[in-house]
Amino acid sequence: MRLTHLGHSAVLVETAGARVLLDPGNFSAEWHDLTDLDAICVTHLHPDHIDPEHVPALIAANPGARVLVEPGVATTYGLDRAEPIAADTAVSLGGLTIAAVGGLHAVIHRDIPQIGNVGLVLSAEGEPTFFHPGDSLAAVPSGVDVLGVPAYGPWAAVKETIEFVRAVGAPQGFCIHEGLLNERGWALVFNRIPELTSTRLTDLRGASAWTPA
Repeated sequence: MRLTHLGHSAVLVETAGARVLLDPGNFSAEWHDLTDLDAICVTHLHPDHIDPEHVPALIAANPGARVLVEPGVATTYGLDRAEPIAADTAVSLGGLTIAAVGGLHAVIHRDIPQIGNVGLVLSAEGEPTFFHPGDSLAAVPSGVDVLGVPAYGPWAAVKETIEFVRAVGAPQGFCIHEGLLNERGWALVFNRIPELTSTRLTDLRGASAWTPA
């Protein structure tokens, strides 16, 4: 498995049998020109996870890609080929299994209605298992080898993120959802997580592909 962090929550996952893009949102542009994708997956409908301006062109440029989205995304955006992927369901793709967990976005404020959110667990025989939680710390799947750790969101405090990382227990990870942080804020989270958990973080900023150990 090779992982490339393409800014904020966008992650490209490449296995022996599949090439999958997760959460192509409007906080980054590194994913705009990707081709040869087998799937485009979206955890929820917020535009920092699905860019309504540029995602249609991405779908058109990848005619063979399945478009797997949280059900609320399918009803909100008129995306070609969109297939809802609900919590507790899974899709097989070229030897890769994409399993959806959770179901609800984290609470931002009691006066803001909750929307749907599916965390996505990607696994293939003989390769590490990767978990992208979207915008929720509620689901804690087992057997995760690499965790995408949300560095900051208006729905989470560092104390909650630390407890989430501890609960998942992945040996490796990297920060995602960092688009609202400056360098000092990113460094604070990046350094604190390994101090207080067993998860070792790798800096994947810069769009370089990484093969977890």
